[in-house]
Amino acid sequence: MTQRRAVSAGLMVAVALLWWLALPPRDWWPLFPLGVAGFVLALAGHSPRDRLWLGALCGAVHYVVALRWLIDFNAAGYVAVAVLETVLLALVAAVSPGRSARRWPGWWLVAPAALVALEAAQYRFPFGGFPLPAFGLSLADSPFLAVAPLGGALFVTALAALTGGALAAVVAGPNRTRVVAAATAVVAAGLPIALGGAAGTQDAGSLDAVIVQGGGPRGLRAIFVDSMDATNRHLDALEQVRGEPDVVLLPENVADVDGPAAGTALDEAFAEQARRLRTTLVVGLTEREGDGFRNASVVWGPDGRIVDRYEKRHRVPFGEYIPLRGLFERLSDDTRFVPRDAIVGTTDAVVQAAGRPLAIVISYEVFFAGRVADGVRDGGELVLAPTNASSYVGEEVPAIEVAASRLRAREFGRTVLQAAPTGYSAVVLPDGSVTRLSGLGTQELLEQEVPLRTGPTPYARTGDWPVLLLVALPLAAAAVAHVTARRAVSSRERE
Repeated sequence: MTQRRAVSAGLMVAVALLWWLALPPRDWWPLFPLGVAGFVLALAGHSPRDRLWLGALCGAVHYVVALRWLIDFNAAGYVAVAVLETVLLALVAAVSPGRSARRWPGWWLVAPAALVALEAAQYRFPFGGFPLPAFGLSLADSPFLAVAPLGGALFVTALAALTGGALAAVVAGPNRTRVVAAATAVVAAGLPIALGGAAGTQDAGSLDAVIVQGGGPRGLRAIFVDSMDATNRHLDALEQVRGEPDVVLLPENVADVDGPAAGTALDEAFAEQARRLRTTLVVGLTEREGDGFRNASVVWGPDGRIVDRYEKRHRVPFGEYIPLRGLFERLSDDTRFVPRDAIVGTTDAVVQAAGRPLAIVISYEVFFAGRVADGVRDGGELVLAPTNASSYVGEEVPAIEVAASRLRAREFGRTVLQAAPTGYSAVVLPDGSVTRLSGLGTQELLEQEVPLRTGPTPYARTGDWPVLLLVALPLAAAAVAHVTARRAVSSRERE
């Protein structure tokens, strides 16, 4: 290995670790754009083959470290996901300019654009998307979050990545490129300040909310525990609620019943609490039905009657259903952890509570802006986000979920109430700030008067397409520049 390759390889390892340190729960967000700068510099001057293995090296280190929490879930799945993400990052590196970088003024734009394209792919592939390693989740504390109402998480990532690319150009580019890059970095940093107030939503009053976290042990598979333990802990915590709050939110999966909940003993237990508090009570239930189950949030009104429900639509692959079950059952006995497949819900992503329409997503769905957008477009004035990360030992997944809730809150200008059986539960305001955060494993009540908002943000109207079109421009320009350069070389050779 030449000295230049060795230096680039060492820089790629450093980039991988910088990106890991930027992710929750560490949240050292400046390290993400700094890592992008290192990524661009490490690739400059190398052939396509070298860029491919350098990208693979970066991906292998980053995803092996960043996704190690997946071992608690499934060791084989951990390896498969890490390999897939590494391949995607290697492709990002391969399409980034190398030896001919200085010949095209926009060379430093390509890698940031490709990284945003990678993140867009993570939200969609495989099996409907796996965005938990998305770079945007590292930017919830950054000033770039202010542009989320305009272009969503991808726009947040794009500005941060653009800043990193500009930094690389300032360090390594020719004088003219340095001036343009420095100006671009100033614009990218100033845009959140200039446009961050353009949320496009209106005040709609407030409501008194209580989030109930029952607490208990973590790191346990659902099939190995008695579901009534979680139910009793949450009923015990619910008994401690006082007054007449407008809405009380319980987490996902806090009760398990055969068939619909109506008419069961659990129905009466929660109905009694709704009547006692004269409140709207939202409870996450698992309802077994035939060979499957429904993951639902059921709503009890102040009179104790079930008045509404929402059933989860975006299921967790290998967590709530097994894709290609027949194949995977032959490959691994870990499929026993998911003995039933979740039934895809068909209800709208909004429930009526305290006389107001509230958007709702369950657990994994909070990572997907499209699911929240459905509820907001249906009139949701606040977002309920019941979840359950009790199967994981550490704080990585709960912290990542809070970051996702913060992105969704800022994207749509809505308060997000996140409720988890063992944490983190959180109150997130429309500006993405967290005002209440529970501990892990503890029994807690999070009580707060929270704002309601109406109206769509620009991002709620457009989705990701404007950002994807912007990202496509430097990628297309790089392709044209590459083809033009190849033709010029061929012409000279013929002469």
